[in-house]
Amino acid sequence: MPQLLTGATVIDGLGGDPRPAGSVLVDGERIKETDVRGPARDADIVDLSGLTLLPGLIDAHVHLGHSSETRAILNMELSVAERAADIFRTLRQTLDAGFTAVRDCGGIDHGVLRTVGRGLVPGPRIWASASPLVQCGGHGHLGSPFLPPDETFHFRVRGLTAVGRISDGCDEVRKAARECFRQGATFLKMAVTGGVVSIADSLDDTQFTIEEIATAVTEARARHTYVTVHAHNVAGIHNAVKAGVECVEHGTGIDEETAAMMAAGRVSLVPTLSIAKVLTENFEQHGLPPQIRERVGDTMQGMTDGLLAAREAGVPIGSGSDLIGPNQNRRGLEIALKAKIIGAREAIMSATSVNASIMRVADKIGSIEAGKYADLVAVDFDPLAEPELFDNPDRVVLVMKGGTIVKDTRK
Repeated sequence: MPQLLTGATVIDGLGGDPRPAGSVLVDGERIKETDVRGPARDADIVDLSGLTLLPGLIDAHVHLGHSSETRAILNMELSVAERAADIFRTLRQTLDAGFTAVRDCGGIDHGVLRTVGRGLVPGPRIWASASPLVQCGGHGHLGSPFLPPDETFHFRVRGLTAVGRISDGCDEVRKAARECFRQGATFLKMAVTGGVVSIADSLDDTQFTIEEIATAVTEARARHTYVTVHAHNVAGIHNAVKAGVECVEHGTGIDEETAAMMAAGRVSLVPTLSIAKVLTENFEQHGLPPQIRERVGDTMQGMTDGLLAAREAGVPIGSGSDLIGPNQNRRGLEIALKAKIIGAREAIMSATSVNASIMRVADKIGSIEAGKYADLVAVDFDPLAEPELFDNPDRVVLVMKGGTIVKDTRK
């Protein structure tokens, strides 16, 4: 039976003014009408009076497969059953926080996508890269440097997790990209600079040549999709943009020249402020090697500066949390942090319609419009006045995914 969501202030995710006392008609798994006048016949009434209704939130940079303590995984201290349980818990937490869709930038295998897709465990819609492409000794090449490269990924679990795939040279990149698609990838992720959670590189390093990155771009385009890149310095970003990538993750230190280059190449940016914040405040809870703490450094300010430069140049700004470890329950922090920089309205758009466009799924999700999936969330606060409350999942009182209410704590 159709459902009529009534009484809420509606924020459509497209930047328009909030609509008080709005009504949205849901038929099956899709939105049928967004401005219903009068009562709808033969519809169940979902009273949202006093709440604000938004499109389902989207986190465009997650690592669901890294839902356990990192050191415990590397040291083989956790069973496959425990790691699976951690992933399923994170999926549930993500949905309860109002995030009905995510883009996984490395860490899960097609088995998790199938499990959620079949409804065996609750979770958001997932677009995934499977194994990120990494160079030998680069960001994402985890494990002890005292082991041969091909022996460092004993913690990969086929059907559950996908870890960085070492690919040196164009031929290996091509083969690795094709294997990612075999694992269920819907886009490709590459690390083109050093990273924070790394042990054998520097944030200032560039990784992969332009030719290697372009090889991945060619493989992605053959599958009608795109490449996004992990990047913490402008030299790596320049290489990636020249190679034809569509998106940059993190974007630390983007300057005016780099922002203009990205805008000209129609390259988007997904800053990840949350991970820098939580690593600074709660490093111990992540189970990371202690030397990683110093690498966090001033990445928060670097990403903020890059965000502002990119925004000024007209680069689309998405939203990603990049949370890792067993406590990924603060995805809304990204909206709260971004709201302090660009305002609440743009921050909400970044986590809804802009993310959907970056992910090439704006025809399906990201806004409250007729014909799109009925992925909707209701919160008990004013998101434009108090965006910091997105950081509290308990303030998300109703979550609907595909027309089905999956959380309801209304009083």
